[in-house]
Amino acid sequence: QITVNKVSPVNLELKKFKSEQLNEAEISLHLSDKQENELSSLLYDHKETFASDKEPLWAIIGHEVDIILNIERPYPPFLRRPAYPASPKSREALEIHNTEPLELGVIRKVGHNEEVERITPIIVAWHNGKSRMVRDFRALNTYTVPDRYPIPKIQISFTQISQEVYISTMDALKGFHQNVVTPRAREYLRIIVHCGVYEYIRMPFGIKNAPSHFQRMMNEIFPEELSEG
Repeated sequence: QITVNKVSPVNLELKKFKSEQLNEAEISLHLSDKQENELSSLLYDHKETFASDKEPLWAIIGHEVDIILNIERPYPPFLRRPAYPASPKSREALEIHNTEPLELGVIRKVGHNEEVERITPIIVAWHNGKSRMVRDFRALNTYTVPDRYPIPKIQISFTQISQEVYISTMDALKGFHQNVVTPRAREYLRIIVHCGVYEYIRMPFGIKNAPSHFQRMMNEIFPEELSEG
């Protein structure tokens, strides 16, 4: 007598999910088979929540980023500076670093007929042979009206979870870049490199009120989860 074990469509989908979407995930070797299956099932149930670098960035609606300056026009020359001199190696690195945010819709190229009053130069920082693009927003931050929204202290967070047995953490993929910038703020977030002028459509790293804005948004989206620690 032959017994045929039927596999449900859900289990087939889960198996496919584990072999495709989770092939780059690192699952602890300390988990039992039962725990690993439970974790895989949980991730599968919420698979729409996860993203990869190959997917378009989500845009969070209702939490647009604005920038208010404490000065009026005409703006000081300090807010409009030329591109920094760069070596051929750094120029090549800038072009490479500029490609990804352009393709993801994080920045856009400013047209030749658009007025440019405020502009921020870009620096290429090198460490151990690797480069990264640094936006020099120091001038803009000097004239930005501060947002004094409270940022949680890490020690308080540790105290809240000190009695927990299991702790889960999640990291938003390019979290700042999921925040849309208002048209007015875009004019303040223009950057210059040797190959042109670009402006941020999404919130960049390095601006004065970015942490406050992001924390306020997290508190409004996840009030219950954050209150539970």
